[in-house]
Amino acid sequence: MLKNKYDYPNLKRIQTKQGRRYVGEDEKPVPSVTTILGDTGDKTALIAWRKRVGDAEATRISTESAGLGTKVHNALEKYILGEEWNTFGNNHVSILAESMTNEMVNNGLTKIDELWGVEVALIAKGLYAGTSDAVGMFNGVESIIDFKTAKKIKKREWIEDYFMQGCAYALAHNEMFGSNIQTVAILMIDREGKYKDFVIEGDEFNEYCDKWSSRLADYYSK
Repeated sequence: MLKNKYDYPNLKRIQTKQGRRYVGEDEKPVPSVTTILGDTGDKTALIAWRKRVGDAEATRISTESAGLGTKVHNALEKYILGEEWNTFGNNHVSILAESMTNEMVNNGLTKIDELWGVEVALIAKGLYAGTSDAVGMFNGVESIIDFKTAKKIKKREWIEDYFMQGCAYALAHNEMFGSNIQTVAILMIDREGKYKDFVIEGDEFNEYCDKWSSRLADYYSK
């Protein structure tokens, strides 16, 4: 599955008061894609949710979700690299992670023809950087591929930031390597083991590239 088509760089990550920064060859830190989206997004729903459930419960849920996502992502990366991956523990989160990873392998990874890299560091010089879960061929098309976990499969209109994130990575990849990636594939698995993929291409891809560019401009205008 894994083929070395591009020579992907290693970017140093640093944590600052303004969020995660990546440092490329020019030694100039740039913000991460997730930091930019987080700083320019509408937090109304998130604030309302925290008020509804309380800070303590919101923190517990967020921490559990982050831990679960990390376990699934790490297992998928090891699977793709041909390493021992099925080494989950016996606690609640580990059992969930094992089930979700197996479903993603059986339903999501089977749609990937080949991969050129996992945890791919990408940078748009002087503007932003980030790490794409994977880059390669999804259903026969060059794509930025992102693995997402969720409590329940999300509605398409709820994941606009995921699409913009993927477009940011595609634009950076095209700039760095002269590629022509115009497809983003979001592969999502939920806690019930349900799988769904969301793909943007063509006019929709261009639309989300424009939305990303607007968010990037908003970030730097502040």
